[in-house]
Amino acid sequence: MSSFNRYCTLVLFTKSMNFTKKNTLTGWLVFFIAFITYYLTVEPTASYWDCSEYIATSAKLQVGHPPGAPLFQMMGAFFSSFASQPENVAFWVNMMSVMASAFTILFMFWSLTRIVTRFVIKDESPKGPNEILVLGAAAVGALSYAFSDSFWFNAVEAEVYAMAMFITSVMFWLGLRWEVEMHNPRGDRWLVLVAFLIGLSFGVHFMGLLTVPAIGMLYYFRNYTFSWKSFVIANVVSVAILLFVFKLLLPLTLAYFGNAEVFFINSFGLPFNSGTVIAGLSIIAFFAWGLRFTQQKKWVQLNTGLWCIAFILIGFSSWVMLPIRANANTVINENAPTDARSLLAYYNLEQYPETHLFYGPMYTDMYAGQDENDPYRDDKPKYEKDLKRGRYVIVNAWEDARINANSKHSGLLPRLWSSGNAVNYITYYGAPNFDIKPEYRNQEKLIGLINDFISRVNDNEVDAKGYHQFLQRFGSYIDIQKPSLLDNLTYLFDFQINYMYFRYFMWNFAGKQNDEKGELDPFNGNWISGISWLDSIRLGPQSNLYKDAKNNKGRNTYFMLPLLLGLLGALFLYQQDKKQFWVLLVFFLFTGLALKIYLNERIFEPRERDYALVGSFYVFAMCIGIGVVSIFESLKKLVSGRVAAPLSIALCLLAVPVLMGYQNWDDHDRSNRYTAQSTAKAYLDSIDIDKDAMIFTIGDNDTFAIWYAQEIEGYRTDVRSINTQLLATDWYIDQLKRKTYQSNPIPSQLTHSQYVYGTRDYIKFEAVNDSLRWNLVDFMTWVSSDNSRTRYKHLLQQYDVDTDKIPQGTLDLVYYPTNKIRVPVNKENVLKSGIVKPEDAELIVDYIDIDLPKSGLYKNRLMMLDILHNNDWKRPIYFTGGSYEDEEYIWMKSYLQLDGLVYKLVPIKTPENPINPYQMGRIDADKMYNIVKKWDWGNADSNQIYHDPETRKNSISFRSNLTRLAEQLIKENKPKKAIDILDLSMEKMPFKYFGYYSLLTPIVAAYYQANANEKAGTLAKEIAVKYQEKLNYYKTIGDENQQAYAEIILTEVERYRAIVDATVAANHTDVAKELIQDFIESSRTFAKLYSAYEYYTPMTPYVRVLFDSEMETSGRLLFDAIAKVYQNRLSLFGQIPQEEIEYYKESIAYEIRGYQELIESYQIADPDLALVSEANKKFKKAVGPYQKD
Repeated sequence: MSSFNRYCTLVLFTKSMNFTKKNTLTGWLVFFIAFITYYLTVEPTASYWDCSEYIATSAKLQVGHPPGAPLFQMMGAFFSSFASQPENVAFWVNMMSVMASAFTILFMFWSLTRIVTRFVIKDESPKGPNEILVLGAAAVGALSYAFSDSFWFNAVEAEVYAMAMFITSVMFWLGLRWEVEMHNPRGDRWLVLVAFLIGLSFGVHFMGLLTVPAIGMLYYFRNYTFSWKSFVIANVVSVAILLFVFKLLLPLTLAYFGNAEVFFINSFGLPFNSGTVIAGLSIIAFFAWGLRFTQQKKWVQLNTGLWCIAFILIGFSSWVMLPIRANANTVINENAPTDARSLLAYYNLEQYPETHLFYGPMYTDMYAGQDENDPYRDDKPKYEKDLKRGRYVIVNAWEDARINANSKHSGLLPRLWSSGNAVNYITYYGAPNFDIKPEYRNQEKLIGLINDFISRVNDNEVDAKGYHQFLQRFGSYIDIQKPSLLDNLTYLFDFQINYMYFRYFMWNFAGKQNDEKGELDPFNGNWISGISWLDSIRLGPQSNLYKDAKNNKGRNTYFMLPLLLGLLGALFLYQQDKKQFWVLLVFFLFTGLALKIYLNERIFEPRERDYALVGSFYVFAMCIGIGVVSIFESLKKLVSGRVAAPLSIALCLLAVPVLMGYQNWDDHDRSNRYTAQSTAKAYLDSIDIDKDAMIFTIGDNDTFAIWYAQEIEGYRTDVRSINTQLLATDWYIDQLKRKTYQSNPIPSQLTHSQYVYGTRDYIKFEAVNDSLRWNLVDFMTWVSSDNSRTRYKHLLQQYDVDTDKIPQGTLDLVYYPTNKIRVPVNKENVLKSGIVKPEDAELIVDYIDIDLPKSGLYKNRLMMLDILHNNDWKRPIYFTGGSYEDEEYIWMKSYLQLDGLVYKLVPIKTPENPINPYQMGRIDADKMYNIVKKWDWGNADSNQIYHDPETRKNSISFRSNLTRLAEQLIKENKPKKAIDILDLSMEKMPFKYFGYYSLLTPIVAAYYQANANEKAGTLAKEIAVKYQEKLNYYKTIGDENQQAYAEIILTEVERYRAIVDATVAANHTDVAKELIQDFIESSRTFAKLYSAYEYYTPMTPYVRVLFDSEMETSGRLLFDAIAKVYQNRLSLFGQIPQEEIEYYKESIAYEIRGYQELIESYQIADPDLALVSEANKKFKKAVGPYQKD
């Protein structure tokens, strides 16, 4: 009875509550569901990409990358204070995203109930079925968003987008509150609070600002009678307010502070920072006067506007943290925004490539050279403090300092703009046409070269990279057509909107193919529905998918139910209230398509970009909630309202949020995953301890990971990390010259004035003494000298060039007269620092000769040489790898030693591997063995975690390096240790979870070399099954698609062949025979994509295996097929005129040798002498015409 009594009490209590209380309680229930979901799936430590940097900069209030997130970082510092130990800091910063995301759902729920009651059912105090309907519909919409792919992804990691969505959600809710109360006394308090949140949003991400047009339309519809004229004006004004805040108010405020600082210090001799203080006080005085004056005049709207601007600036004041912390010289201090001028550059993202939305240069500008009429443009003056003189001085020659874009290659809507992505533009959107310039049309040799190229293009012999290289080489001789407006619009709609927005939208509301990055093929990264016939139309057959595709945790199918319910809700809202429909549509467009147009994305970005579009998905999820009301209205025609309300809610709840939560859980569950953290520590554990080592890093995932480990966990702070991209900036070099924790400053002779912005940004090569090889000390003396003879002006004057019209920045350019440099080796320091162990002392070279580029050096490469020279082998130098460009290794790739996950610079020459040039450096097997055995793998081997794409991708380096170690151990006759390492690789990166099967082929080969045949054979068969499944799927996609994606298919065939070859080479006949048969059966369909020669001749060794396995029929069939290929090949040579046959002599001899090896193998293998005799006759007949008497 007690349970029944409690139930009755609860029912009576619920009935006694009004709608407002129920709305509040239900909202908190939905919040609790979202919070528990995110709490159970949050990452316990650092993630990949920017998350590690955000955690490091938040916990210690440091300065992260532009455009900054000071409010996020301050809140992160607060959350990190709950950590009981350093290892828990990341978890608590991640929990900030959990909390922000759960509160987003809470305010979304309350916004939905307000929209449904006020604009859909038009009853703001619903009762009975309507009350249930409103609460249920809002819960369905909010939970649909809570379980959506992109939002959930953001909710469980330390990125800005979770908090940005929280601010966005609150702003929209406040806008709805203001819409109701704007005519009440003090009703505008909601608007002022919106303004405050706008300011706060700039301390996280400007996503919240995108709600302004929607809130503007709420105001319009509340206060004006609709007319097309007023409607258009309202939209324009709403957008203008957004642009005013984003592009004028905040930038001009920062500019005002910066200009005031320079003016008062330089003009009146005031102390530094006085101008900033005066500017701040003047702004306070202006608002104090303005607010009082407008209040006295009873100018209500102007007074409200001033309050709004004031509160935007108050919210924006979180940015004060950046210069405060920058002036504290924090360890991570990106761009060092120490004053208002540098803070404005930080805000404007001036360190990143310029993008132009409406008019600007196309990517073809890179081939065209300088503009004939206006070759240069001004840079921005860089002010720095001159402490001796007590004033600000300009440190760069800013006038005409930058190369101007060629006006012939500028145009409207420059979507195809990124020169770094030229090859991809050409690959997917066509190559630009060109014509020979008139002045070169009489040069027969040039015309011949260009015509030959055009002929090869027409014969499909030139790929996109080859076309790009041709344009680079011949750009000065040809007129290249820029992409037309139509080309740019095609790219805008096809790639930027369709692929980079609509695809992501469908991921969230229709379904997702897998978690692999999409690259415009039907196999990865596409949206799917789960409806087989529909998906088959777009992506090929779905019924015979290979297991890896079917079992990918990122494969989520919603059968388009969220999409359909959302569309139904949008249509229903349009029918019920067209004004509110427009409000949501504006909100949707600005947080989605408008954002895509503004970002102007390249093809392809380093990773998928769906996480930034969660604002538009938020709006559509609201429509899902409204769709429940539409379902209710339909059901009400069949059953009573009391039945229809809970029934519609239950159906929609199961069909959308429950389905989405079920499908998305496994690939959004990051709990207990420590792979990013372990990768960071693996980098550092690969470095000699307590040697004051330096390591050059390249990208985000190595740099930020190391920053996290050192800054948060205090791990291996004796290592100095140096990011080679940031090394091109003066502020970063300044920071490297300071001691950090246990690591000493970098060794460098260049002073701040010699690398300040605008000085030695680029030094040019001029072949004055190009036959002379300089010692590195002479090179550094030359390029660091301020002597006029090292300047480009001096060189020009030697040739009597008029320098009056040449920009000062060009005249001041340092040049180097030879690119041939000799790096001396201090053997004493090498041995003393432990760079080379004593027993290898005799291998140390006396010097290393390097050849610098014949174009020039950017500042970061000059600084690398500066560090190399001044280090003089006293401290070990390492590289994280990740790039194979010579410059990333200071042009010394032949002097590397692979230590675990990093490369150490050693003065021992290791010739380039002729078979695989990507395998760089020597290996000290014993040392590396000890390194890798101590690695903490961060439960990468667990079957309880989600192995995300980045975790899987990192296995490339781990597996490759461990395999190389095993191969070296085998060479040193240490097979047991080799097997131990191979076992470690397979144990910590299990076959089942990591993919990248081609990297396992060397492991199979190494197992064979270590005489672990059983392990090798088992692994080989497992790999072969994966390829077999994939090829069997490709058989079903049809001839047209097989031709279209031939490169992808042939890559899989060749990888399959490689694993077969490994078993054949090892004479593991029992496994090889099975794999050979399966390979031929699986790949035969794709022989048409090859020439017969390419397909069959590599199978020559298979013939012997088949005979040895007593599979004589199969062996003879394969022999006959290969022999036929050689016969046809040799007969073609017979059609060549006799006077030209001499040119093909080597090719003919090569084919005869191949045919002869086949015959010799067959003679030994086939017991049927008659068939052998017949084969010999055919051989003699085929080769006879080419054999001399």
